[in-house]
Amino acid sequence: MHSSSEQFEIRDLHAHSGREELLRLNNASASETSLLTAARFEQLIDTATIALFVPSAAAMLLAFEHGDNYDGAHFGWFRGRMEQFLYVDRIVVGAAWRRHGLARKLYREVFRQAARRGHRRVVCEVNVQPPNPISDAFHHSLGFEEVGRATIDGGAKTVRYLCARLEPRT
Repeated sequence: MHSSSEQFEIRDLHAHSGREELLRLNNASASETSLLTAARFEQLIDTATIALFVPSAAAMLLAFEHGDNYDGAHFGWFRGRMEQFLYVDRIVVGAAWRRHGLARKLYREVFRQAARRGHRRVVCEVNVQPPNPISDAFHHSLGFEEVGRATIDGGAKTVRYLCARLEPRT
């Protein structure tokens, strides 16, 4: 018997051309991530070191290495404090696909690729205001710990900066 997440295959978004559904997926969760235009979405995918999705448009994840040419403010926060990291900019799972283990499966793949690239840290941010307790609990279960906070958008949003330390490869 297969677990529910085994029926889902993770694919490289860089090689996928039908991105409109994934853009809609992202924008449906804009309060947790951010609203993107089609052009900005394409730019992020092209710039991201890791761009993953689960077909058809069940879930997606974009992550950037410390040296990537990315102008995100949260990415900049980490870049100003850490020499080497892999930053998960956004992970989105469609409402119909939640509770199937897709986010955990995507993060496992990110941790695997990060370790293969020699990274010791995977970092991200999670909203404190507005609160996102499901994301907090999920990231805690993966070993993420808070390393800082910031208030942005004129006080409308506060985020926790999180870091998961990877075991060095032997």
